[in-house]
Amino acid sequence: MGRRVAELRARRGMSQQAFADRLGKSKSWVDKIERGVRRLDRYSVFREIADVLRLDPDLLLGPRQPPPTAPSLDGIDAVRAALTRYHDRPQRTVTAQQASRQVAYAWMAYQHARYPQLLDALPTLLDATHGTRSLLASTYRITAAVLIKLDHPHLAWLTADRAVTAADGPTGTGTATIAVAQALRALGHHHLALTAALTATDTADDPAVRATLYLQAGLAAAGSGDRRNARDLLDHAAALADRHASDTDPYHTDPHHTGFGPAAVRVARFLAAHHLGDTSEAIHRHVHAIRSDGWRRLPPEHRAAHLVDAARAYLDTGDPAQAGQTLLHADRIAPAEVRSRPAARTLLAQVIQRGPAAADVARLATIVGLTRQP
Repeated sequence: MGRRVAELRARRGMSQQAFADRLGKSKSWVDKIERGVRRLDRYSVFREIADVLRLDPDLLLGPRQPPPTAPSLDGIDAVRAALTRYHDRPQRTVTAQQASRQVAYAWMAYQHARYPQLLDALPTLLDATHGTRSLLASTYRITAAVLIKLDHPHLAWLTADRAVTAADGPTGTGTATIAVAQALRALGHHHLALTAALTATDTADDPAVRATLYLQAGLAAAGSGDRRNARDLLDHAAALADRHASDTDPYHTDPHHTGFGPAAVRVARFLAAHHLGDTSEAIHRHVHAIRSDGWRRLPPEHRAAHLVDAARAYLDTGDPAQAGQTLLHADRIAPAEVRSRPAARTLLAQVIQRGPAAADVARLATIVGLTRQP
């Protein structure tokens, strides 16, 4: 890893001193990293290095070519190109009913974390739903959600903003604002996410949509370190969950694709505790969440995403073995959540770096492309 950092730094034409200055570290620190004397074992530092070098974190991990399980950059470029077609859209070749079925299938694909396939389908879907506001707004929401997963939050924010513009009525605007809040949180703009979510709750007339906005607001508050507000907002979401939801099958009773229910609140409480630095409490809430009755009724994407977050919490407590097993659990539920997401791949690499990994964890790393077959 140190040699890889040195190679990429040299390609950027940066001296060790210039690189150290941009990181806010000493030249000695950089030299020790590049010589392998000091290990890169903190995710935040790893991301800072990637930001300074202006590259995707995966390039630090290798192999130099992305593994076949990861969505290609061409897929992102195709989505970006579809988003830029304002006036030169191809003639629609599907009916509104067909487009509606395609959107429903896209939601199902997202809930099962089929990100590579979904990424390939989105450009055509964006064209097919253009002109039908409700379908276009829903397609924008799906697109924003996938882009957040694949670590393109700026493009996700643009797409979520378009979802709000295309939305029809207070409920449509509220569901689109959920995507806006998620994108802003991914960008680290927690105060803006909090304001956007709370503003939309005033007009959202669907209980699940309003409750999900409170949930997003609570996570945004936690992200900004506002412990009291985070607790109060998540308590409010929990009260709405107890009143209006019962963790029934989200595929048939969730017309607005919020995934909301008591289990979603439990997962959010874990994430809020982790954001606030209460790692022990977060682990406790994680164990409680996955043992609850509603856990298996969450969509596979939601469950696997939570397990990736839980793996990060275990790593933060100095337990790479449990982090690795939790990633394996996520991979069994929704493989693309681990194999396609840059954040999950980085986390898996960190687990491997921490020391001898269990054979099944090492095998997963090999499948993902983080290590080579002997």
